[in-house]
Amino acid sequence: MAVVQTGNGVRITGDDGLDVQRTAFTEISVIDLAGMMSPDETERRSVGAEVRKACTEVGFFYVRNHGVSPDVLAKCYEESKAFFALPEAEKSLIHIKNSPNHRGYGPLLEENTNPDSQGDLHEAFDLAGDIPANDPDVLAGKALYGPNLWPERPPGFKPAVLDCYRSLVALGHTLFRAFALALELEEDYFLPLIRKPCAHMRILRYPPQEVVVSEKQIGIGAHSDYECFTILNQNGDSALQVLNAAGVWVEAPPIPDTFVINVGDMMARWTNDLFCSTLHRVINRSGKERYSIPLFFGPDYDTVISPLPSCQDADHPPLYPPIKAGDYILSRFDETYDYRQSQPEKV
Repeated sequence: MAVVQTGNGVRITGDDGLDVQRTAFTEISVIDLAGMMSPDETERRSVGAEVRKACTEVGFFYVRNHGVSPDVLAKCYEESKAFFALPEAEKSLIHIKNSPNHRGYGPLLEENTNPDSQGDLHEAFDLAGDIPANDPDVLAGKALYGPNLWPERPPGFKPAVLDCYRSLVALGHTLFRAFALALELEEDYFLPLIRKPCAHMRILRYPPQEVVVSEKQIGIGAHSDYECFTILNQNGDSALQVLNAAGVWVEAPPIPDTFVINVGDMMARWTNDLFCSTLHRVINRSGKERYSIPLFFGPDYDTVISPLPSCQDADHPPLYPPIKAGDYILSRFDETYDYRQSQPEKV
């Protein structure tokens, strides 16, 4: 028997294939996704095995040969810098509080990922699938679906951001196949559950923070992500830090032509804590502004998240009650965003 720290608390484990050992890692592995494009099942399963190891021991990994064009990313960053350079009053015309489905601009300190902190030092633009207001799911009140809020300028912002969004969603589908193999499921197990995914993308701008006065106010406070997994592209100097099993913060620096992937709390629930959702934070000490683009990938709104059959047995009973994916994400937004806490009714 062993006692391990998971992203959702302490768990006592036995000795079978569902038991895990979180590690005092000092670096994060890089996984080549080229094998997922191979017609050879053995190569695809090899990628799945690497993903399983990373997700059970660390909760983070990098991917290369991911299929996302560097030109698409470069254009998105270029247009995003022009957007964030606009006057605050103009950006605030699409303030996230004006959206019924959590889209638009978030100013400095709007978000507070760590409830013990004083607000996060970043600006953000939030978007997801651009779903029309007359869509049946929108009319049914599923608040994570709906149209995005777009600024009038710069004129190239919307097409550049949507190109990037579509590319990252495609990568998310590939990763879900790898996660299925990692969990010893059929490779297409998750695909029927991501036909209309709750895939939420952010563009983040961090101002320079040369001197950290307090850990209670940094770029993003210590937190775990909400969805199944995050696809992160970093533009700038090292700022992302990941907490290992020994309680030590380890840097996850930008590596050219890669994305950082990390397990979110929803996947930890879905895998009965087999996969770990690891605490991380951002401190921008570079002396320069920093940008990043994360996509938080979850399944369709009505997908019921309950421990998977392959992640439970007599010695590992379900640790979490069932909950709809959309309801879970909204409950986490309510804990994090100032505009949702200040409204008498939340969507």
